[in-house]
Amino acid sequence: MSEKLKVAVLGATGMVGQRFITILENHPWFEVAVVAASPRSAGKTYEESVGDRWKMEVPMPEAVKKLIIKDVTNVKEVTEGVDFVLSAVNMSKDEIKAIEEEYAKTETPVVSNNSAHRWTPDVPMMVPEINPEHADVIEFQRKRLGTQRGFIAVKPNCSIQSYAPALSAWREFGPYEVVATTYQAISGAGKNFKEWPEMEGNIIPFISGEEEKSEMEPLRIWGHIENGVIVPATSPLITCQCIRVPVLYGHTAAAFVRFKKKVSKEELIEKLVTFKGKPQELQLPSAPKQFIQYLEDDNRPQIALDVNYEGGMGISIGRLREDTLYDYKFVGLSHNTLRGAAGGAVECAELLKALGYINKK
Repeated sequence: MSEKLKVAVLGATGMVGQRFITILENHPWFEVAVVAASPRSAGKTYEESVGDRWKMEVPMPEAVKKLIIKDVTNVKEVTEGVDFVLSAVNMSKDEIKAIEEEYAKTETPVVSNNSAHRWTPDVPMMVPEINPEHADVIEFQRKRLGTQRGFIAVKPNCSIQSYAPALSAWREFGPYEVVATTYQAISGAGKNFKEWPEMEGNIIPFISGEEEKSEMEPLRIWGHIENGVIVPATSPLITCQCIRVPVLYGHTAAAFVRFKKKVSKEELIEKLVTFKGKPQELQLPSAPKQFIQYLEDDNRPQIALDVNYEGGMGISIGRLREDTLYDYKFVGLSHNTLRGAAGGAVECAELLKALGYINKK
């Protein structure tokens, strides 16, 4: 019998669900035991249900092709025989909140890619390299849910990954004002060019909800636990614009920063390239060896050259220079469906396993 933890992927037929499936193929700690999706997909094999909607650049793993899809709303059936679930369900926010709590109450940990619980006060929203200590709030959440083992943890929005890690590396210098514009790939909307041909050669200057998430979610990541809830940080003040651009993978950010302390470019770069977190310390399977790379060439980072840095789990920063209005400006790049979505959630699950929150049922 395998010693790997058994995982159910909720929303397994969508783009993030497919990414979960590919990441977990040959994962050293986890294996996909159950795939769940909407009632209309239930009863079909995974291969039949996905059909020509397979969007990944690698073939569908053989191990999942013949798995029979379970109805994601049949929580009891889905959770039988699995140790935890990865959630990428496509429902309304209220429906997601309710169903993820229902899963947690079956004593099954939920690690979610969805935004529904990002502001639930006792749910940790984690970038494992930045705020692993927020896992401590789980004990308070379990008391509220009445569970011994079940809980919900979430990962933040994909758009913040291209600039928030740099700001995290620079926290000691007191960044207090940030202007960021993100240029976001179409896969962030769960689509490719075949499904969204009007995006070819086009830019759309609005992505619903993204600007609010991009401005507020970093503050929650930098917050602290007080009286059993996460209290967001109050600084830096972030203002953001989010633009959809015609690339398949990769979110780019152009950011401007003011610091409380005087700091040199060399000091800022040194903080970026030496920035490490718990995943590097614990050598988690999905963790990049170097979380942030700094690229000296003026024309980097580029999606074509850099989006897959560290298997898509690393962050690329370049064009750091002094600014005439702000102190410094820079360009950042992250892979939106790996670091920003499914890969980030899998790394969260690895961290929670390593810390003892996820284990065999």
